Amino acid sequence: MNPSVTQKERIVSLDILRGLALFGILFINVAAYQVIVEGGPMPDYSGINGIINTFIDVFIEKKFFSIFSFLFGVGFYIFASRAEARGDKPRWRFARRLLAVLLIGIVHIFIFWGSILAIYAVLGFFLLPFYNATISTISKWLFAIISVHVFCILGQMFMPNQGAFSTIFSLLGNDAIAIFIMFLSGFLVAKADWIGHISEHFKWIQFVTFPLFSGISLWIWFAAQGEYQNLQLIIGLGVIPTTYFYLACLFVILENKKIAKLLKPIGRVGQMAFTNYLAQSFIGLALISLMGLEVVSPSDVVIIATLIFVIQIIFSVIWFKFFKMGPFEKVWRFMTYGRKAVPNK
Repeated sequence: MNPSVTQKERIVSLDILRGLALFGILFINVAAYQVIVEGGPMPDYSGINGIINTFIDVFIEKKFFSIFSFLFGVGFYIFASRAEARGDKPRWRFARRLLAVLLIGIVHIFIFWGSILAIYAVLGFFLLPFYNATISTISKWLFAIISVHVFCILGQMFMPNQGAFSTIFSLLGNDAIAIFIMFLSGFLVAKADWIGHISEHFKWIQFVTFPLFSGISLWIWFAAQGEYQNLQLIIGLGVIPTTYFYLACLFVILENKKIAKLLKPIGRVGQMAFTNYLAQSFIGLALISLMGLEVVSPSDVVIIATLIFVIQIIFSVIWFKFFKMGPFEKVWRFMTYGRKAVPNK
């Protein structure tokens, strides 16, 4: 396999990753579309539902949002560097792009309380100071933030009830920091052009992260079986190594042009990721209503997530036969540039 890919192939691979990330996100969000009311019916976690729920905890929970976050960081570098090449002001233009996401995200919260868009927009502003930083500087910052984040998760697990320290552990060991870590990771990988040299960089990441992924996955599995109270913290501890492992494996796999071609329909979903992310909540609520579900069990999650994704693959493939970008991507472009967007047909 050729370790170097063209710009076009690189974008296709990133689109496929976005599509796969959106599919994984569904396994978390679908259960949240139906709000559980106190005193009302609860989801069934016995039998096969319990096994499915544990598999989601081990392999999906927080990992696919992290892949999506990594790709957001990659997108920041691609967008800003292209803006600079056109003679535009890259950080100002990206800040405007983030404000558009923030506005749309605030509206989306009223439809789906678990929407991540507004949080993405706020955290995205912290990427701006890194745009002109060297790769060495970004690497040092990334290592430092990861170290503090991991230490604070461990602090919550093994040093609870420590007053002010517990507050610090909670603030620096939460999901928002993990999202920013993946933002910065994606930005670093894109700026260093690691995506253009897959074999050179990602295979050693596979080697380093596989033992961590395996060990923490087993820990999560046994903790879930024993209903361990710190289960979410263990999952949080595994987010970074597992996400790095997933990404390294996927990048290496997508070097194979036959596999990339086979997965191109999924890439179409990722090509209009903004539109599809927003649409998932509407389609999910409609399916839950049609199925007459009061609560969504893990087995329901698998069925509904799969149905939503199949619908989005079909819709996205058909859409791109007639248009060059998704409908909300076009709106986002208009909000970013403040002028009539390039014709979409």
